[in-house]
Amino acid sequence: MSGLKIDYAAISDPVREVRVSSGRRLALRVARVGALAAALALLPFVLLIRGGVWAYRVWDLGTWPSLGLASVATALLLGAYAALAARRIGARRSMRTLFVRGAATLGMTYVGYMLLFVASANVKSDDVRREYRSMHPLLRVASSAMILADPESVVTDAGRTPEDYRRMGMAATDASLHFVQPDGYVHALDLRTGGRSELRNRALALAFRALGFHTLRHVGTADHLHVSLRMPL
Repeated sequence: MSGLKIDYAAISDPVREVRVSSGRRLALRVARVGALAAALALLPFVLLIRGGVWAYRVWDLGTWPSLGLASVATALLLGAYAALAARRIGARRSMRTLFVRGAATLGMTYVGYMLLFVASANVKSDDVRREYRSMHPLLRVASSAMILADPESVVTDAGRTPEDYRRMGMAATDASLHFVQPDGYVHALDLRTGGRSELRNRALALAFRALGFHTLRHVGTADHLHVSLRMPL
């Protein structure tokens, strides 16, 4: 008999290779679609909040003009989303118009909700909840967006008076953004960090900074994350 041997291990399985290649392509496609969906979902919040902060601090447009401009831009973006979605499903022109108006209206309505409402589960006390409307509108919108992303966030403090600092045994400074500022609003809030993972606390601080706010992790009466909106440049 011949001593010739065939090494079957060296022969690749074309079917298996095709399956692996197809699986990788599918995984990459799913990852790309997921990343795109996440970016599209976040973009309206970035435009609304970061755009509003930019208009307020850099362009010095004032509180409500800055928020109004950012809100209109966000409504237009949502309308564009709706128009593209309607076109993809083959909706008629009248339906596309309805989709666009509905999306823009929904966006403006949600901004109003963010300005006016905070759940009792997301504030330390009723006093803090009453102080919520004294905060700068852009800070309210940002905190509401963060609560949406992290429902366990808790606002522990907002507006303060010199008496509040004395009661806590702390020195009050005129520069505190917890005081009502010349524009009539409180420009700072404190968020609870105790009982939460350090990863979540760092992610929250990073998100606020990315949106144009100043953050500081420090210990006053308790460990907390201080978030503030600085005055126009």
